[in-house]
Parts: sequence; structure tokens; C-alpha cells
Amino acid sequence: MTLTPSTHRASFAIGSEQTARRVVDLLTESFFEGEAAIAGFEGPGGRWGITMHFTEPPDQASIRECVALAAGDSVAQTIAFDTVEAKDWVKASLEDLVPVPAGRFIVHGQHDRARVPANKLAIEIEAALAFGTGHHGTTRGCLLALDALVRARSRKRRARGSPALRRRRERNAGVLDIGTGTGVLAIAAARALRRPVLASDIDPRAIAIARDNTRVNRVSAAVELIHADGLGAAPGAAAAKQEDERDIVVKSPIVGTYYDAPSPGSSAFVKPGDRVEPKQVLCIIESMKLMNEIEAEVAGVVIKNHVENGRPVEYGESLFTIRPD
Repeated sequence: MTLTPSTHRASFAIGSEQTARRVVDLLTESFFEGEAAIAGFEGPGGRWGITMHFTEPPDQASIRECVALAAGDSVAQTIAFDTVEAKDWVKASLEDLVPVPAGRFIVHGQHDRARVPANKLAIEIEAALAFGTGHHGTTRGCLLALDALVRARSRKRRARGSPALRRRRERNAGVLDIGTGTGVLAIAAARALRRPVLASDIDPRAIAIARDNTRVNRVSAAVELIHADGLGAAPGAAAAKQEDERDIVVKSPIVGTYYDAPSPGSSAFVKPGDRVEPKQVLCIIESMKLMNEIEAEVAGVVIKNHVENGRPVEYGESLFTIRPD
């Protein structure tokens, strides 16, 4: 259980943004750093709410006096003081992630196993650093489309050709899931179609998460997961070049021009095979006439340089692959 400690809260509302900002500034200056958390936000009807949280019971008279200086006695008298009880926010957030039905499928978390109907194809997915828990409309839409495809396939079982020929054709047909995220669609396809699935993602963390999910849903033998740069390589080539799950991909934090050396004619900062340390400069990205040094976050060996010197790069574009020690 992860409990957030209880806090003491003071809250009130002001009709003027200018006054609200003045109150927040005065309150911020009145407390030591870490003594209070103060926030102002626009609410319905243009009124501004101000909320303060304290770890210890605050001096209510002092707070009213401070607010009165910036907003007047009438506002100061409206301040409400209460206590926010300790709460397991992780548990509370999981309770909001209710099972998501989509045709024959239902996507759920571990905490909802008991709520899954027996007549549904259950897919267990925990919220993680990868896309696809079923709560987003696009994921549910894909699951509904897959359900419709399975229904249509069932209706066409009497297609031309002998049953043996039809079974041979179906065995040779596979499913490709590009940008698999948590692997939810790959798992759904493997379970509903009983076909081999090749699933890829550009994020190695997503592949690790998806691999865990295939084990939980007992389809790891049917789903092959690879880390690949989108459609840049055929499945066979991508599988042959599959990188270690621990590999770290360094990506560009800005749009700009990539330089592998500090100046023209100089040696490159790093090259494949070099060992790097945390904070070691890997390259420079020039943006708006500023030279931004990109540093390694981990110690390891540079496996691959993804960009040619002098080439423009986009935000989030892969620059280096580093295999940590």
C-alpha cells in the first residue's frame, strides 16, 4: 500500500485574476520553501481558486491576515480550512481504470480479474509506460474492428476450396502489429485468430512491457516481439538486427541540425564501439544558432549512430543506441 500523508488545506476563491496572482505571490513570499504548496487556477465563471497545502496545521489567523492585505477582509473571511486524509492514490487511480469491453474482448487490469465475464476473451493489461490499455478510443476502435473481422471470417468458413486447403492457407497467414505499445492488439489477434503475430515498436521499453503482457496472457509462443524502426526493415531483417532489451536509445530533445564533432575537421565525439560515461557529450544539435550538447545518461557502449553528420533531425528522432554496462 502506498499512502500519501495527510495534509492540511486552506482554500478560497477570488473573482479577479489580477488579485488572485497578487495573493499567490504574497503567500509564496510568506512561507519558507517546502513549508507550503500554493496553487491558483481559473475555475468556472472566470473565478480563480486558490489552494494551499501544509504538512503541519497552519496558523489560520496569520493566513487570513496575509490574504486580507492583498484581497481584503471579505475574501479573507471566506477561507475554508480542512484536512485531506491520507490516501492510497495508486489504488484509487486503478479503481478508475474499469474494464473496457470491445465486442468479444474485454481489457482489464489485474485488480479487476474477478469482474471479467466468463463469455469474454479477457486481456489483462496493466497501465504502464507504453500505449494501449483499451481506455483510449483508438485502441478500443481497433479491438472492435478486429472483432468484426473475426465475425466475418466465421461467416465465410464455407469459402471455396477443400477444408484441408483452407486450413493450409490460414496457417500461412500471419498478423503484423506495428507500434504494438503494450501488445494489447497483438494479444487480441493471437487469441481470437489463433495465428502467429509479429509485433514491433520503436521504443525498447514498450517491447519489454509487451513481452511481459504476452506471458501474463499466455500467448508468448504465438507473438514474436521485435524492436524495429517502423517500416524501415523487412521483418526478417529487423529480427536479425534485434537489439538487447536493455539498450537505451538516445533521442533528440529538439529540432535542429546534428553535428558529430565540436568543429569541422575535428574527431567525432563518439563512434560505434566507443565506451561512454554519464554526462559525456555524444553530439551537438544546433537550434536557433545555439549549440546544444547531447550527453549520455548511462555508462555503456555505443552500438549504433543513427544520424549522418550535418543532417537535420526532428524532435524525438533516434540519435544513438547505447548498451548499458
